Amino acid sequence: MNDCLKKVEIYTDGACSGNPGSGGYGVILLYNEHRKELSGGFCLTTNNRMEMMAAIVGLESLTMKCSVTLYTDSRYVVDSITQGWAKKWQANGWKRNEKEVAKNSDLWQRLLDLCQQHEVEFVWIKGHNGHKENEYCDQLAVRASQQKALPSDEVYENKV
Repeated sequence: MNDCLKKVEIYTDGACSGNPGSGGYGVILLYNEHRKELSGGFCLTTNNRMEMMAAIVGLESLTMKCSVTLYTDSRYVVDSITQGWAKKWQANGWKRNEKEVAKNSDLWQRLLDLCQQHEVEFVWIKGHNGHKENEYCDQLAVRASQQKALPSDEVYENKV
């Protein structure tokens, strides 16, 4: 990690009532004494998409290149990035293998692009295990998923 960049911690979580169902994401950004909370949701989506959206929204909210430690309880997000799977799917035209298309390619593309703009370390934390920031992100995500008149997750809905 570059010592000259601002060091930001981002905590994220996604939630879905049903899978698919109405979903939400919660994000907490910490920089020195500054704290920012973000949340949002969609009327029909999946839990994995909300986990990814939380990471994307957190990274997209940064206004300059930063050194980021991004905490998530999603193995799907952490492993797909740290194991290089998402880059492999991208290189293969968003195919996991000859027959199977990679899911959520629209969000993987956004996340990979953001990882090029920032120095990002993805850290998995066990969910629902008493971690203060993770628990609060979960509350933000659940509340967001319960809002009335949520927007459409158009890419997901057009593929269903």
